[in-house]
Amino acid sequence: MRANVRRNVVVVTMAVLVCAAVALNWRFTQNQAADGAAEETGTKILGEAKLVSGGEGSEEETAALDEDTVYTGTDYFASARLTRQQARDNAISLLQEAANEENASQDVANEASEGIQVLAGYTMKEAQIENLVTAKGYADCVAFMGEDSISVVVSSDTGELTAEDVAKITDITMTETGYPASSIRIMAAN
Repeated sequence: MRANVRRNVVVVTMAVLVCAAVALNWRFTQNQAADGAAEETGTKILGEAKLVSGGEGSEEETAALDEDTVYTGTDYFASARLTRQQARDNAISLLQEAANEENASQDVANEASEGIQVLAGYTMKEAQIENLVTAKGYADCVAFMGEDSISVVVSSDTGELTAEDVAKITDITMTETGYPASSIRIMAAN
């Protein structure tokens, strides 16, 4: 009984983290779009910082900074992928902590391991869908997979998706996930 409660807590926590990441990502991209409309600032690099003392730093520090930065700017797709990955990393970290806890039963460790495997499966399927959709000629794509549904955001040259586009993307998504068409949401990126 106690193992079921722990498993449910881990699953609910994981779901809340993923939902929070999606909501924050949506809010971030909306704020960024509003900021971009008011003032053209160019692209931003997350992680870029200058020393308070005003020093430029050594070449090694600059090279390390360049390797660790994530390019987002107005690129919704890069930002969405980053947010999705951060949410998954947090969820996996929580699952690993639950499995490695001193008092954790074997059932809790097994359920945490299964949760990690599920998240890894989601990541692989999302990447496969994104690659197949872009291979069909779309500019970019990002997929968000959940337990019983998936959302796919696609960028096309025209900025809109036709019924034929939706049918192609739905077919790819159904093939990769096994989800019925009613569990698939496809949106055009603006």
